[in-house]
Amino acid sequence: MKKLLPILFVLFAVLPAAAQQYQATPAKGAAMHGYPKYGWNFKNFDYVNPDAPKGGTLTMAAFGSFDTFNPFTIKGVPAAGTGLLFDTLMVESADEPFSEYGLVAETVEMPKDRSWVAFNLNRKARFSDGSPVTADDVVFSFDILRAKGLPMYRYYYGNVEKATAESPRRVLFTFKAGDNRELPLILGQMPVLSKAYWQNRDFTATTLEPPLGGGAYKVAAFETGRYVVYERDPDYWAKDLPSVKGFNNFDRIRYDYYRDATVAVEAFKTGAFDLRVENEAKKWVSAYNGFSQKDGLVKGEFSHGLPSGMQGFVFNTRRPLFADRRVREAVGLAFDFEWSNKNLFYGLYKRTQSYFDNSELAAKGLPKGEELKLLNAYRDKLPAEVFKKPFSLPKTSGDGNIRPQLERAFKLLEEAGWTVQDGVLKNAQGRPFAFEILLDSASAPAWERIALPYVRNLKRLGIQAVVRAVDTTQYKNRTDAFDYDMIVNIWGQSTSPGNEQRYFWGSKAAAAAGSQNYAGIENPVVDDLIEKVVEAADRKKLVAAVRALDRVLLWEYYVVPHWYVPSTRLVYWDKFGKPAGSPMKGVQLMSWWIDGKKDAALRKKRAGGRNQAAGREKTVFQQVREWF
Repeated sequence: MKKLLPILFVLFAVLPAAAQQYQATPAKGAAMHGYPKYGWNFKNFDYVNPDAPKGGTLTMAAFGSFDTFNPFTIKGVPAAGTGLLFDTLMVESADEPFSEYGLVAETVEMPKDRSWVAFNLNRKARFSDGSPVTADDVVFSFDILRAKGLPMYRYYYGNVEKATAESPRRVLFTFKAGDNRELPLILGQMPVLSKAYWQNRDFTATTLEPPLGGGAYKVAAFETGRYVVYERDPDYWAKDLPSVKGFNNFDRIRYDYYRDATVAVEAFKTGAFDLRVENEAKKWVSAYNGFSQKDGLVKGEFSHGLPSGMQGFVFNTRRPLFADRRVREAVGLAFDFEWSNKNLFYGLYKRTQSYFDNSELAAKGLPKGEELKLLNAYRDKLPAEVFKKPFSLPKTSGDGNIRPQLERAFKLLEEAGWTVQDGVLKNAQGRPFAFEILLDSASAPAWERIALPYVRNLKRLGIQAVVRAVDTTQYKNRTDAFDYDMIVNIWGQSTSPGNEQRYFWGSKAAAAAGSQNYAGIENPVVDDLIEKVVEAADRKKLVAAVRALDRVLLWEYYVVPHWYVPSTRLVYWDKFGKPAGSPMKGVQLMSWWIDGKKDAALRKKRAGGRNQAAGREKTVFQQVREWF
C-alpha cells in the first residue's frame, strides 16, 4: 500500500485543474438539509414490503380525453400515467422532508457549497429497447427539456450554467453564481430521455406513438379518449435496486376514461375500476351508502404530514378588473365557507388560512424573529396589515347571513371606485363589474355546486358573475394562455419548498404561457422572497423565508382560499395488500400489491351478487307468467 501512495499522488497531480475542481466523495443519497436517512448499504425503504408479490391489474379512472404520450411539452393533453414510462436520475423518499437516492444515477457528488453536482450513472441502466443509458442521453434530456419542454423546466433549471458529459457514465452540472441548495436535488428529479429516439423527432409535437422510455412500464394498448393500459416490463433493469425494491408490483395498470366524476362513481360501484381518491365530501359521506367491507368495499383515511397547499378561486390579475388589491379582498368576502361546509361538505373541512397549512411552514400570528427581519426590508412596499395583524379570513355563522362581510366588501369597492347604479356595480366609466368563472367540464359538476352559491352572494354586491364549463382540451388551451377571469386551481406544496415557487408566483412565469402562475403575480417582493427560499442554507432559514412568502401572498389576496383536509381519502375494493403504516408523504400506491386471497374472495362475492340478481330476475319472470 505504501508503494501505491506516491503513484496515486502523481496521478492526481497530473489531472487537469478542471477535473480536480469537480471531484467529491460519491454518495448513494442526498438530503436538502443535513444527511439522508438511509446509508450506503440500505436494502429498501422502510415503508415498502420488499417481498411484495407481483401480478394482477390495477384499474383506475381518468377524465376527459388525451391526445399525446409526451407529458413534457405544453401541447396536447397527456395520457394518464405517462410518468410510468420514464426513469429519473434519483428517487425521492417518502419518509423524509426532502432526500433522494440513486436510480439511473448510481452515485452523486457535490461540494459543501453545492456549486455543482455530478451524477455517476449505473452501468446497468437501460432503456426499454435494451440500449444503454449514457451521459449523452442525460445532457440531451437536460438541454431539450430546458429549450422545448414545459415552462417549469426553464424555471427549475434556470440556475444551471452547463451540463457536460465528462465520460460515458459521468454527467457534470455546473451552476451560476448564487446559493441554490436545492438544485442538485431538482436535477435528480429529471426524467432521462433517449437521445437516439428523440433527436430526429419533433419534441414539441403531440404524439400517439408510445415513446421509448426506461421506466418499469410500457404502453401495452390504448384507445384515445377511452383507455390506456401499461404493462410491467419483467426485464426492467432497476427492479432490484434499493430505491425500487417493493414498488411496481402490478403487472398491468389500466386507466379508463370517464366524462365526469359522477359517472365514474357509478362505474366504480359496479366494480369497473379498483380505487378512487375521493375529494368530494358529499360523495365521501353518501355516494357509497349500501356498500360495506362485507361487500368488499373499503373507505380509508390515510393521514400524512404534507402541507395542504392552496386550493381556491384564482383571480387573473392580468385583467384590469382584478388589478386592485382592495377589489380582490372584496370579491373574496362574498365566499361563505362556513355555509358551504355546513350545507355541502357535512362539516368535514377546515378553511385554508395559509398556502402551507398543516405544516410548520404556515405563517401564524404576527411575524417575528428571522421572518420579521426578512419582511422589514420591504416594509414600505407591503400592506401595513402584514406587520399589524395576523392574517385571518372572516368567519360566518353558516346560516347564509353574511351582511357584515358584504358591508366590508362594499366599502372596499367604493374605495376602489366602484358604485352601485340601478342594482349593478359599475366603475366611473359606467362599465359593469362582470366576470366569468371558467371550469373544466370533467370536474364541473363538483365545482358548480360551490361556485353557484358564491355567484349568488356576488350578485348581492351588484357583481355579475357567471360560471362556464368547457371541454378539457379547450380548458387546457385557455389556462395555458391565461385566457380567463377566474379559475379554480390547486397548488400542491412539499415539505421543502424551493425552485418551484418561481413557477407558481414569479414575475417571469406570469408571462410564460403554460406556467402555473395562474394569478399573474408580478410582485418584486414576492420575487425576492422566493429567492430567499431557494437560497436558504438550513431548515431554520427555509422555514422563516417560506413563512414570509406565505404572509405576503395571503395579504395580497391573489386567491379566494377554499378548504383542506389533513388526510387522503381512498375508496377501494378489498383486493390489495399494502405495507403497514403511512409515511410522512402519505399513500404510496405503487408499493401496494394484489393480494391473491382477497382478490379471489372479492370475485366470489361479486359472482354471488350476480347470481342473486339473476335469481331475482327469474322470480319476477315466473310471477309474470303466472299472471298471464
